[in-house]
Amino acid sequence: MASSSRFGGILPTLAIIIGAALFGFAGGWAWQATGAGRGATETIVHDYILDHPEILPEAMQRMQQREMQARLAPLRSAIETPYPGAVLGNPNGKIVLVEFSDYACPYCRLSMPEVEALIATNKELKVVVREEAVISPDSDDAARMALAAADQGLYAAFHKTMFSKDTVNPATIDAAAQEAGVDLAKAKASIASGKYEMEIQNNQRIAEAVGFTGTPSWVIGDEAHSGALSRDVLAASIARVAKEKGL
Repeated sequence: MASSSRFGGILPTLAIIIGAALFGFAGGWAWQATGAGRGATETIVHDYILDHPEILPEAMQRMQQREMQARLAPLRSAIETPYPGAVLGNPNGKIVLVEFSDYACPYCRLSMPEVEALIATNKELKVVVREEAVISPDSDDAARMALAAADQGLYAAFHKTMFSKDTVNPATIDAAAQEAGVDLAKAKASIASGKYEMEIQNNQRIAEAVGFTGTPSWVIGDEAHSGALSRDVLAASIARVAKEKGL
């Protein structure tokens, strides 16, 4: 079996090589090698992969991470800039967790206490909620009311109350708004004006650009995740971002 020292210089490029081999990338290798030198290097890489197949998942994971980082980079400002007031936790927090959420989504409802627990233990956590109404027409109505609540400085109260309801329909949306202290007449006038349509449509476009296909979905730092995540998984991502920021 080959020693690890023999391949020390190859490992940094191994993930790229494996990715090219598996997906048939056009244009050849990510580095230049010709003739006998290239053949010898390919043999070394081939043998190393056979001896250490456990590196394949890690290599693929790193490649996927790099692809996601490239996808997120041009969207970061759009993703992390909330609709004014549609924020949980510290609105000036240095760690930004973005959640794409739908009030008709049972997994979003299950995620809420996890997010609340994270907020309670991290004073620098700013949670930007992007209203993504994808499940039903009532999802759109709830999202509009949430944004109207944000205009009145009551987003967090409505968000929590709406998720306490068993179903999403016109009656429960109005009830949640009233329980949260929302001026219902004012909110409905804002909704009728069409004020929130662009925000909701924009959230859907952003989600599609990232590659999300459902809710909840999450962005934190250079990471993107889909589905209901445990508190520990989210906390680990938050810790990585905090470390990067020196917090």
